[in-house]
Amino acid sequence: MKNIIITGSTRGIGFGLADAFLERNCQITLNGRSAESVHNAIAKLAANHGKDRIAGQHGDVTSYEDNELLWQTAVERFGKVDIWINNAGRGHPMMPVWELPPDTVRSVVEIDLLGLIYGSQVALKNMISQGHGQLFNMEGFGSDGRMRAGLSVYGSTKSAVRFLTESLVKEAASTPVQVGALSPGMVITEFITEQFVDDPQGLEEAKRIFNILGDRVETVTPWLADKVLACNKSGERYAWLSPAKIMMRFATSRFNKRDLFLIAE
Repeated sequence: MKNIIITGSTRGIGFGLADAFLERNCQITLNGRSAESVHNAIAKLAANHGKDRIAGQHGDVTSYEDNELLWQTAVERFGKVDIWINNAGRGHPMMPVWELPPDTVRSVVEIDLLGLIYGSQVALKNMISQGHGQLFNMEGFGSDGRMRAGLSVYGSTKSAVRFLTESLVKEAASTPVQVGALSPGMVITEFITEQFVDDPQGLEEAKRIFNILGDRVETVTPWLADKVLACNKSGERYAWLSPAKIMMRFATSRFNKRDLFLIAE
């Protein structure tokens, strides 16, 4: 029975991962920004899995102390932490960087990069001390060097996440901790639709690509959970949307019509 912390797990991919890990008999510690969001997420998961294997701690991932508190909450409840997944993230509206409000830029950089660094510090330090553990960082658009107008700030943070993760693999090589990365591909959640909150026409135009390459949370997260639980070495990167899958999706798109937004909306 693995004990797993997932940051940003009260909705979206993080919540889907929590549900998938509970299905696989793991113990989960949830994290969200507010006590209410954590309470509500626990209630939803407990309805299907019971409360015995679920803990929660609200906090801000951009606070080192809140990350420490999250670790302590999991250890007090379950005795140890086997896996820490840095999933918390924030996007921004699709627009040129000079049009983004400064507070939005700061928030995206702090949550997507600084928060992930703090989470990595806390997880690595404590896992080295306890003698084992696995750390996984969530990648996103920009991690593989792709660029798109309107996603410059978000993409920059995810490019940095790839560099950081690969560096941590080297830094942790002589420790008992394994480091890896998760790449969920295009998962249709509020995270994506919120990028077009001020551009509904842009969303309509983007839906064609999303419906070809995208997937729902309940499709991707069980696959990611299985990969995480089967991982036995450092440096692994599990990418749902592989180049071969991308080619197949485009090749069959004329015959396989999908509308992922019927439920998402």
